Amino acid sequence: MKYIKLILVLAALAAGTLLYGQGFQMPETTVNWKVSAEHVRDSLYRVTFTGKIAEGWHTYGLESDLYPTGVEFNESTAYSLSGKLHEVSQATDYEDMKVFFKEIVIAQEIIRNTGDAFDVSGEITWMSCTDTQCASPEYKDFSVKIEKASGPAISEAADGSATGKGFSWGLIIEAILWGFAALLTPCVFPMVPMTVSFFMKGSASPAAGRFKAAMYGLFIVLLYTVPISLIIFITWLAGGEAVTADIFNWLATHWLPNIVFFIVFMVFAASFFGAFEIVLPSSLVNKSDKGADKGGLLGVFFMALTLVLVSFSCTGPIVGTVLIKSTEGEFWSPMITMLAFSLAFALPFTILALFPSLLKNLPKSGGWLNSVKVVLGFIEVALGFKFLSVADQTYHWGLLDREVYLAIWIVVFTLLGFYLLGKIRFANDEKVEHVSVKRLALAIAVFSFVVYMIPGMFGAPLKALSGYLPPITTQDFILGQNTVQTGTVTDDRPAGSKSARYGLHLPLGLSGYFDLDEGLAAAKEAGKPVFVDITGHGCVNCREMESRVWSAPEVLEILRNDYIIVALYTDDKQKLDESEWITTPQGDVLKDLGRINSYIARTRFGVNAQPNYVLLSPDGEMLAPVRGYDLSIPGFVEFLKSGLE
Repeated sequence: MKYIKLILVLAALAAGTLLYGQGFQMPETTVNWKVSAEHVRDSLYRVTFTGKIAEGWHTYGLESDLYPTGVEFNESTAYSLSGKLHEVSQATDYEDMKVFFKEIVIAQEIIRNTGDAFDVSGEITWMSCTDTQCASPEYKDFSVKIEKASGPAISEAADGSATGKGFSWGLIIEAILWGFAALLTPCVFPMVPMTVSFFMKGSASPAAGRFKAAMYGLFIVLLYTVPISLIIFITWLAGGEAVTADIFNWLATHWLPNIVFFIVFMVFAASFFGAFEIVLPSSLVNKSDKGADKGGLLGVFFMALTLVLVSFSCTGPIVGTVLIKSTEGEFWSPMITMLAFSLAFALPFTILALFPSLLKNLPKSGGWLNSVKVVLGFIEVALGFKFLSVADQTYHWGLLDREVYLAIWIVVFTLLGFYLLGKIRFANDEKVEHVSVKRLALAIAVFSFVVYMIPGMFGAPLKALSGYLPPITTQDFILGQNTVQTGTVTDDRPAGSKSARYGLHLPLGLSGYFDLDEGLAAAKEAGKPVFVDITGHGCVNCREMESRVWSAPEVLEILRNDYIIVALYTDDKQKLDESEWITTPQGDVLKDLGRINSYIARTRFGVNAQPNYVLLSPDGEMLAPVRGYDLSIPGFVEFLKSGLE
């Protein structure tokens, strides 16, 4: 068939020569090309070639058997190609061939290797035909300028719709729930009817009172959201998005902030239990309170500031929880999650101002508020150990193995259950004469959660908690050696290889590599593609993906049999030998495994967050677009199969 098509092309060329001799007018060019470049995310850019095809002509795609359209890029140290040149526009079936009429659009992703502006140049080649003739092959030089990256990018989904990179509805919903939970603390709840009543009485009309209360809620949102946004933008202006990501990565994985956060959470928990009261300096609160006496919107602002300061002892650890969970290398996530938290926190003030009759339905302040505070204290203890666990994993201390972590959680939530039943009392608690239905329902839920965790002590996967628990590879004893979770690892790596020396393990009994070059070499030898897992010890979503998606039999079979797996831990703190160090174009020397892997992920694949998954050929060419956090098992299977195809 290929030879028949070639003969047809030669015949068409011959016919075209005869027509030229008879006065046929050829267009100056059969395709007019326009080349543009756009910033996708981080160091990743897309160069798009749009060709307008002359009337009556058609041209051929990238995989044509005849004369395929192609692009040859000039060599440059300023950038490297990411993946393959691919068609964006849809081809048309024409005489058993795929051709393009009117327009052809193709694109190539590239990765910036320098911070300076540079040109991407090269040559476009193509050939076009009509129904009766074909033009000679045509060529066009092109050059497009890539400016210095400015600001965080919005990546595009496969369907072309814009999505915020790393945007997680689960994280947003969790922030909203924390915002509502903060309202039930004894620092905040009594101020709800107090402040709303003040606005209603201190205004010339109900409408004016509602306006001031709405502004009060807006100021609360701004006081929580603006400071973190300013900090992020200042770091970005000082060093770009990569520096901001490095700061977030340091906060999320370095031992110092994690130990500090652990201690802070334990101190706040002790305060919630009634050991002492944490308050900001009274002078600061008093100054804010005096400012609230001023009239107009300035007084409303100081009222909001007073609330934020007074409620600090209750909202401080909650705000910390929201922020830390959202700083896994993302630019927008901390701002969006804090906005969601503050909206939920401020919403009741606006609603009650609009409908003041609802004040009568609010429960009275009393001992139940202290009970809420104590319950939050137990939760603070449980969440605080997550920070210690992250430091333990990234530095390989071996302090909090999975069964130790589970034992702590089982004890904490068991004590919480007894507290709800009135069997444990703290300093500020009232005596529980009888257990209410609400307390009983909560106690049942808590004890059910404890029962759910107990099998985890013997190796049960506990998928619902996979993001919070240390990996199961840290567990010493597993009843019956659960093959779905642990499997039998066949390690074909040479004893002296870098991957063997790193002492890392893949989940689910999978074997693989922890160095990209070693993985690519193994892929060439085995004749298999490479599955690159961009992950981290402190990445909650990574553990969730492994537990809920990777563990699916259809996914696990493909990973185990059809791919060479390379896991790049971007937060591992191991110091490497000097021969393995990397020096960036900016002159920074990267000495530990995590920073080197983070640099590779950012400059080679255009991502700086976890989890992300990349499919490579043995030669290192990208086989499919990068896939991020997505719990769809069929989607992940399709993703893996696309690389195999």
